[in-house]
Amino acid sequence: MDMQDKIATKLTLDFAPTHIEVIDESHMHNVPENAQSHFKVTLVSEKFEGQPLIARHRAVNASLAGEIRDAIHALALHTMTPEEWFAKGGEAPQSPPCLGGGKNQ
Repeated sequence: MDMQDKIATKLTLDFAPTHIEVIDESHMHNVPENAQSHFKVTLVSEKFEGQPLIARHRAVNASLAGEIRDAIHALALHTMTPEEWFAKGGEAPQSPPCLGGGKNQ
């Protein structure tokens, strides 16, 4: 199972999301091909009701602690309740282009 699938599986089990999207954005960074190290996660769950953003991110980081420790270099999180997701039109922000790691040097 690749890292993208591992992330999706763990978060699905832990958060029972109404929507989940895990995108491998490693190709946008100065890393070896197939690095599977940079991910964007959009996670919509009723479990986030009443939680501030920092608590949501901490919960996701705790769920993925082993992967973050061993393989993930960057994790862009977009955590929302179903109401917030629908208010945003079912869209997560686009990731900005990478400017570090010698890519533009």
